[in-house]
Amino acid sequence: MEKIWQKRYPTGVPNEIDPDHYSSLLDIFEESSKNFAERPAFVNMDRYISFKELDELSKDFAAYLQSTGLKKGDPVALMMPNLLQYPVALFGILRAGMVAVNVNPLYTARELKHQLEDSGAKGIVILKNFACTLDKIQHEVELDQIIVTEIGDLLPAPKRWVVNLAVRYLKKMVPSYQLENELQFNQVLKRGKKCNYTRPEVVASDLAFLQYTGGTTGVSKGAMLSHRNMVANLEQVSAVVNPLVEDGKEVVVTALPLYHIFALTANCLTFMKHGGLNVLITNPRDMPGFVKELAKHKITVFPGVNTLFNGLLNTPGFAELDFSSLKVALGGGMAVQRAVAENWMKVTGSVLLEGYGLTECAPVVSINPYDIKTYTGSIGIPVPSTDVKIVDEHGEEVPLGEPGELLVKGPQVMPGYLGRPEATAEAIQDGWFATGDMATVDEQGFFKIVDRKKDMILVSGFNVYPNEIEDVVAAHPKVLEVAAIGVPHETSGEVVKVFVVKKDDSLSERELRDYCRENLTAYKVPKLVEFREELPKTNVGKILRRALKEEES
Repeated sequence: MEKIWQKRYPTGVPNEIDPDHYSSLLDIFEESSKNFAERPAFVNMDRYISFKELDELSKDFAAYLQSTGLKKGDPVALMMPNLLQYPVALFGILRAGMVAVNVNPLYTARELKHQLEDSGAKGIVILKNFACTLDKIQHEVELDQIIVTEIGDLLPAPKRWVVNLAVRYLKKMVPSYQLENELQFNQVLKRGKKCNYTRPEVVASDLAFLQYTGGTTGVSKGAMLSHRNMVANLEQVSAVVNPLVEDGKEVVVTALPLYHIFALTANCLTFMKHGGLNVLITNPRDMPGFVKELAKHKITVFPGVNTLFNGLLNTPGFAELDFSSLKVALGGGMAVQRAVAENWMKVTGSVLLEGYGLTECAPVVSINPYDIKTYTGSIGIPVPSTDVKIVDEHGEEVPLGEPGELLVKGPQVMPGYLGRPEATAEAIQDGWFATGDMATVDEQGFFKIVDRKKDMILVSGFNVYPNEIEDVVAAHPKVLEVAAIGVPHETSGEVVKVFVVKKDDSLSERELRDYCRENLTAYKVPKLVEFREELPKTNVGKILRRALKEEES
């Protein structure tokens, strides 16, 4: 396909980027540390660290790792929520020339064991609250370094002691555990300060991250993301946001977990590059506490997922915040629903730009142009230096407006899955990555995800896309959240079932079904409605249709 979307790029957005502008993430970090030395880089629990301090702390961390006998290219796991220790350890690992392996802190012992074994991790930095999970499998995995941190470790004394004691003894958030040869995070920084740091020779093809996919298709796989993949995606994101962003002046809300690829790139790395301040939210599920934290800052950029935006819009006090400095909100990770986007615009006065990405693409593939004034219902247009096409089951491109599978090609696409040549060959052919998402494209080059290939519902031979059903149901004023799936049916093959969390208890099944009949053709109307107190979600807040499907099978 000719890159028709390039004609829609706003002023200042180039058609192509240079993926080799920097040889590695180290170059970008060192440049920012110098250019923005006195600017704040991260804040958490009212403790700010500047770029200069981040430079010093991460160098100490890197020097320690190098002193232990770990080598360039060795994988080191990170298992913690959004705390100041995360960027210190992350940039320390990268600056030692090692590979960061992000781990979801809520993993079970089985999931953690799989990831540590599969990645070949030589060390782990883990929050004490989750050390009991590692305790269960410590003799089944080989780790040379176990570094344990507590929530308050980088806070000033006496606040540090108060927070750590409260977490341990008052809130009882640290289950008992026994790890052999564990080292405390602050102890590591002290030791590192006395060690010599040697800057490694890092080239573009070296791995920066082993980023594990959610495992929706069987076992969780490690996407190998090189420094070139990450640099390219940062250049692509910069190209798109440059007309909006002022270096050294942006304040970004970091509520999504940094161990997830979306926040890792969109928040941590992008705003490190642009000298912005990341406001780290450790527990975004505490919505009232989250709103109080937002009130302390002049937020300019707000990445999030649909459920996060929806939750905030339904939290008392959010609508009263000062949004005068907010330039843009970025929605990703799951479909942004029209009702949420329109409500967001009404409350904050800023447009909610939907984008699209995948772990395997480092992650950004497309985003709505910054100059749109309203919700488009699309994932926007591909970022510079990105090829996208839509194909049928035979790999042939489909006509404009027809649905097919979305394929992506560009410098941000991973070289493959770690140790899985067959899975790699299945996913990437001739440089094209098969996303597994069904999409359409219009004459301007705006792409729209109609659904996951495997989530499609087949009713009497008709394709029904859950996203469309969810969009309609979510627009009902008495609905808070919704998920749609297909369940087996003896005559039609499948029928649509919706799981709904009410905003208003007076909502009945009949009222909801009548509403759907007004907005959907007959075969798309949910035949089954189940009201729930809550819906199962991933760590990022993405609703898990798969879990609901498993319940029904």
